[in-house]
Amino acid sequence: MRRMTSKGSERGVVAPMTALLMVFLLGMAAFAVDVATMYSEHAQLQNGADASALAIANQCSKAATPCAADQAAAASGYANGNALDAHSNVVSAIADAGAGTVDVTIQSQTADGSSNHFSLQFAKVIGIPTADISASARAKWGYPSSGSGFPLAFSQSCWNLGPATPTGGDVQKITWKPGTPSCTNASGLTIPGGWGWLDDASTDPCTAVTSVGSFTTSNPGNNPPTTCQTILQSWKNTLTAGGVVKVTFPIFDTASGSGNTGVFHIVGYATFSIMGWHFGNASGPYEFRDTSTDPGMNANLACSSGNDRCIIGQFVEYSTSIGGSGGSDFGTSSVSLTK
Repeated sequence: MRRMTSKGSERGVVAPMTALLMVFLLGMAAFAVDVATMYSEHAQLQNGADASALAIANQCSKAATPCAADQAAAASGYANGNALDAHSNVVSAIADAGAGTVDVTIQSQTADGSSNHFSLQFAKVIGIPTADISASARAKWGYPSSGSGFPLAFSQSCWNLGPATPTGGDVQKITWKPGTPSCTNASGLTIPGGWGWLDDASTDPCTAVTSVGSFTTSNPGNNPPTTCQTILQSWKNTLTAGGVVKVTFPIFDTASGSGNTGVFHIVGYATFSIMGWHFGNASGPYEFRDTSTDPGMNANLACSSGNDRCIIGQFVEYSTSIGGSGGSDFGTSSVSLTK
């Protein structure tokens, strides 16, 4: 029998084919591994940019002195803290006090901090050794222009509700009782300490929706809305367990009308750390004294019987991520990411 042979030799074909396939395989490895690590690096940079912008905006909202424009040094700590290798480069961190914004841009940096780029592992085999990765964020600060919560509003003229101290400490401690001080409510009568109930017009129980510049209808009378028992009990449970209850209340500057037609003109929001209250029925959730926080609470809480109504605690500096901006500065700031 004669052996069948091909006319041309195929020796040496495997080697170049393998070389071509290796280039392809290395390219795929570069795509799979390097792209994944680039996504991880970008996520770390974005976290650092977001954290930096929020932290700087929060600080600027509380600063007693003008907020410095160049915030690169402040951003560096948050940027490096969010990087797995603790290295990143703050390209810029600019605070615009007039606009109430902070813009932060962060760039990749090598693990030893010697160069501002991201080193690739597999892609360098095909001539791409590094990549430039960056992330940006913008945060805005201001003072809330809207809110929803417990249906109680306070008079601006009754208390020193100016900007809170920049240290974050308490502004003042106040006990309310009828006629101290003398303020006027929507009915033209003396408000018990400068506060008044609001209509609970929300679909949520014990909730009033308000906004700066609007006139919110009042709910005349001494007793709180009957739908507030649950939330008052939750405050009581939190304080009894050693927790803290901070509630943001709307502030009004003027009142008009009378009875059910009375309205309060809302100008901003202030946050109160509550330690005790005496609302309506002096039993159950309508009365509470947090003596663990203040041992002298029984003596300080002057209204404890009859028709006296009071709430005791401290106005505190507070930051929230809701409510927009546009209200007056009463120590409660609104800080949020916008980009």
